[in-house]
Amino acid sequence: QVQLVESGGGLVQAGGSLRLSCAASGRTFIVYTMGWFRQAPGKEREFVSTITWAGGRTYYADAVKGRFTITRDNAKNMVYLQMNNLKPEDTAVYYCAAGRYIGTTSRASEYDYWGQGTQVTVSS
Repeated sequence: QVQLVESGGGLVQAGGSLRLSCAASGRTFIVYTMGWFRQAPGKEREFVSTITWAGGRTYYADAVKGRFTITRDNAKNMVYLQMNNLKPEDTAVYYCAAGRYIGTTSRASEYDYWGQGTQVTVSS
């Protein structure tokens, strides 16, 4: 099993920045891809970004491209999401996910492990 714990959420004004962190523990060697998803009130969970552990390949949702950056620290088993120029529509609970899928994927069904989520609120 793989355990994921997110941190770094909070309240920020529009145009501000936050950095989310995801700490992975357990059998991390069995997962290949890490991702961030988010879910706003009354909406379905949506893909934000993904990165592969090995090659560091990344992929972003169009809504965050150019504003968010995903990185990983293999030695620390950490994944980060740097979020800049935040907008009120970025308000959501952000979830870290890990999957055995080999490659980058935006499909939530390809992720096997999920964190509890961290709230991000962007005020206008």
